[in-house]
Amino acid sequence: MRELDVARVEETVYTLFRRACCEIGEDVLSLLERNLETEESPFGREVLRQLIENDRLAAEKQMPLCQDTGMAVIFMDIGQDVHFTGGDVNRAIEEGVRRAYRDGCFRASVLTPLTRINTKDNTPAVVHVRIVPGDRVTITAAPKGFGSENMSRLFMLTPSQGVEGVKDAIVEAVRLAGGNPCPPVVVGVGIGGTAERAMQMAKHSLTRTCGEPSPDPMLAGMERELLARINDLGIGPQGLGGRTTALAVHIEQMPTHIAGLPVAVNMQCHAARHKAATI
Repeated sequence: MRELDVARVEETVYTLFRRACCEIGEDVLSLLERNLETEESPFGREVLRQLIENDRLAAEKQMPLCQDTGMAVIFMDIGQDVHFTGGDVNRAIEEGVRRAYRDGCFRASVLTPLTRINTKDNTPAVVHVRIVPGDRVTITAAPKGFGSENMSRLFMLTPSQGVEGVKDAIVEAVRLAGGNPCPPVVVGVGIGGTAERAMQMAKHSLTRTCGEPSPDPMLAGMERELLARINDLGIGPQGLGGRTTALAVHIEQMPTHIAGLPVAVNMQCHAARHKAATI
């Protein structure tokens, strides 16, 4: 059994969110640059050029990539041989988020849903925990803005709709979203499980290296086909037209009930922010 002080969890969460809100990954930046070379629309090329410049300036000046620094989403893989010491790990996570948003002067966007009273420190975070073998903890910080989050879709398809029905639902979700999620987007997809599990898979898929194909050959083929179909929609960067509507499609799946076919779509805007660390 390995003992891990919750102070290390707090500091890791703090560092990850400070970086994630200001530094786009090289995976995303390289895809933006690649699409700048192939985009046919003059408006689309100009938008992509400005996005690339924005991302570089944000990292250089350590300023937010976007004014919407999102709701703090955290994925934690906790080794089953870890014993947290020194306090409440949940409080440590919240304090790490609180400090990151305060010290980074990031926008406090979180409020109570009905009374609309701001919590003033961007807490609470949304935390997804998975218990895994080993004695390490991997934390992935993924700030999620709501221009893209509001475009989430859940389809409870019938099994008879099959693979083609799944593909059509995903493309339709992007078509209906139009320019609202600030394209070019990364389209996260979860297939199977239950309604809530499909949504969780869709969001988790967005933490994959952008454009990295699924290790499942069938899913990798679907990702390629869907990316082509989505970019044929003509929505383009920021919805101004062009071929670069999406940078990537990421799919996760798990078995589901014989009577169902859940399909969840969670879109991420061009500021595809996430940072991870293992302690």
